[in-house]
Amino acid sequence: MIAGIDLGTTHSLVGVMESGFPVLIADAQGRRLTPSAVWFPECGEPVVGWSALEIKATHPTQVVTSVKRLIGRRIGEVVASSSGFALEAGPDGELRVAVGGHSHRPEEISAIILSKLKTDLEKSCGTPVNRAVITVPAYFNDAQRAATKRAGELAGFTVERILSEPTAAALAYGLDRLGERAKVAVYDLGGGTFDVSVLELNCGVFEVLSTNGDTSLGGDDLDVALANAWNLSRFDAEKIKRALTDTECVECDGRTYLRSELEAVCLPIIDRTRRHCLRSLSDAHLETSALDAVVLVGGATRMPVVRKFVAEIFRREPDVSQHPDEAVALGATIQAGILEGGLQNLTLLDVTPLSLGIETFGGLMNVIIPRNTTIPCKAGEMFTNAVSNQSAMNITVLQGEREMARDNWPLGRMDVAFPPAPKGQARVGVQFELDANGILHVLARDTSTGLDTIIDIQSAVEVSDEAVEKMLGDSLEHAFEDMDERIFTEAKLKANEMLPAVDSALEALGDEVPAEIRSAISALVQKIRAALEARSTANLKTLLSELDTITEPLATALLEKTLA
Repeated sequence: MIAGIDLGTTHSLVGVMESGFPVLIADAQGRRLTPSAVWFPECGEPVVGWSALEIKATHPTQVVTSVKRLIGRRIGEVVASSSGFALEAGPDGELRVAVGGHSHRPEEISAIILSKLKTDLEKSCGTPVNRAVITVPAYFNDAQRAATKRAGELAGFTVERILSEPTAAALAYGLDRLGERAKVAVYDLGGGTFDVSVLELNCGVFEVLSTNGDTSLGGDDLDVALANAWNLSRFDAEKIKRALTDTECVECDGRTYLRSELEAVCLPIIDRTRRHCLRSLSDAHLETSALDAVVLVGGATRMPVVRKFVAEIFRREPDVSQHPDEAVALGATIQAGILEGGLQNLTLLDVTPLSLGIETFGGLMNVIIPRNTTIPCKAGEMFTNAVSNQSAMNITVLQGEREMARDNWPLGRMDVAFPPAPKGQARVGVQFELDANGILHVLARDTSTGLDTIIDIQSAVEVSDEAVEKMLGDSLEHAFEDMDERIFTEAKLKANEMLPAVDSALEALGDEVPAEIRSAISALVQKIRAALEARSTANLKTLLSELDTITEPLATALLEKTLA
């Protein structure tokens, strides 16, 4: 038996397949939702769920909520201005939560929540359950996914799959539509994260066409904005927000709160999802008219202002057939059923949200796995030494969408040693394997010795979610200048290779080269040097082509002289 778990920012759920159907498990009080809140009392064991949430109002520094926003992050990436608890750096610079007189890694706190779900599940089933599928936002990076997997392992699970949340929601949506062909957008605005994915359902095959999002945008941000606007505690602001979902006005403590006031505060925050929706459609190469449905997931999508916004973006009324709090957990449970073998007519094809590659000579980004590639996947390329007698190759693994290596994020580095060889003679094969959990494994092999160097990319990408968003925006904004710089860099590398070779050929051939040819070559060389100085890409490429043509007879003559 494999559990399906939605480890949410605000609430978490767990389910299993029973008689071919996904069933979500309730606790002893009959509640399927477990608040993702952990109370660390001064004495005794941590308390999870509703009891912890009640304590939060009176002892905010003893109760950790929204820990999902911290998992897989480092101390410089997040602030705890509205959390009520302190953050500190651990021995290795990792982020820790200071609470209850102790400090805990976020995955340790998440493991406590998962342990509570595991206990409730095993009580309900009457048998141990040690395997799980756990969902994460589609835009979680490698470090956040790896930390979530560690949390599951700390809770006593073998984590069979880390599954993207909108993909899980699409599984739940499409379970009764297996015979249909449909293109579906899933708009998932949860407590702490936002995701949008476009998927194609085709006779039981669920293929993710694109995904986008922000792992620091959700209902929590709406609560903070409302609390500031209304000068209330977050607890009271959230209560009023929930009430205004069903009515136009609410009376509280002698004051009237209007839905129109709420919408004026919340709409600028909700509007931050617009660019992600448009980019996801663009990446999927679809117009809104090509979509068959837009499915809403996440508690915040209950708000009328969110539903109106989604209808405006996608030009259709959203599908609200899925339970906004339970769809992801149901999808995780369905994925668990697929892995168990009980649902054999379903196939799930997920994608990687950002490109992966390595830095090559000249500071270029060489993409090995492009963004939106279906996972799991493998890809590789062969590289050679750029300098004579080079005895090692430093491989920097990168993630990002820019043409130059410096504009992307380094994920890890490794050195591959090989016997010293003339320029272009050594051969190093680099293979990327992106597993079903979205975690990257890199292998580099020296073909002359057969020795392998392997790294698993587990360390954090030390950038904020705003930086992820900026990366994608910059890749579009600077697309032309980035490409121009790449073309110039490639031409410069060719020039730096050709000019010394031409000088050597002229010296070796001496008087065999006619004066007029030597003069023409000299003039071209001067123009090439001027083009390099002026960074004139188009001119440089043209001149190099001319030099290539005029020196072709020299290369032939030099070869004949060598063979003679």
